[in-house]
Amino acid sequence: MAEATAQSYVFFVAGFETSSMTATFALYELALHQDIQEKVRKEIDEILTKYCNDLTYDAVNEMAYLHKVVNETMRKYPPLPMLNRICTKELILPTTNICVPEGTLVTIPVLGLHRDPSIYPDPDKFDPERFNADKIEKRHPYTYLPFGEGPRNCIGSRFGYVLTKVGLVSLLSKYKFKLDPRTPVPLVFHEKYLTLAAKDDVYLIVEPR
Repeated sequence: MAEATAQSYVFFVAGFETSSMTATFALYELALHQDIQEKVRKEIDEILTKYCNDLTYDAVNEMAYLHKVVNETMRKYPPLPMLNRICTKELILPTTNICVPEGTLVTIPVLGLHRDPSIYPDPDKFDPERFNADKIEKRHPYTYLPFGEGPRNCIGSRFGYVLTKVGLVSLLSKYKFKLDPRTPVPLVFHEKYLTLAAKDDVYLIVEPR
């Protein structure tokens, strides 16, 4: 019962809080970059027209540029800024002479990796084109960890993607977003939250299309 309760709690926290924050960060960046907002809105309109305005799972999966926007949002604003793991077998870290004993607590700085200029040039720039297929192939897969990686990666990654995309499609198909002067640029992060969250409120101006 304790394990079932814990898993249920994780599903609620990881499945809803992270998705809502990712959608918030995405709308914030799209409000700052009107050209990107118009490009993703054009794709949404075209795909929805193709599917007779029926927002199906297939329709969402066909929105390739929206997928890049969500990926770039999670690159710049990873839901979990760090991951904690325990070493289960002693090993020497590749390309180093550092030995990690079994049982060592390892902290992986996801936000640091995602903002590393040697991996992502001009890391503070919001650029969905970073997730073109050719650019993804040039990067090590473990340099992008919004859902972790390996056997302990996030069990709800697909759910998180769909939930975030459906929310963005529902909003962007009907409204335009602009940045309210009360919203700080750049955003300052809250120091005490488990997930990555803005310290101050994110205000947006919402206008009907």
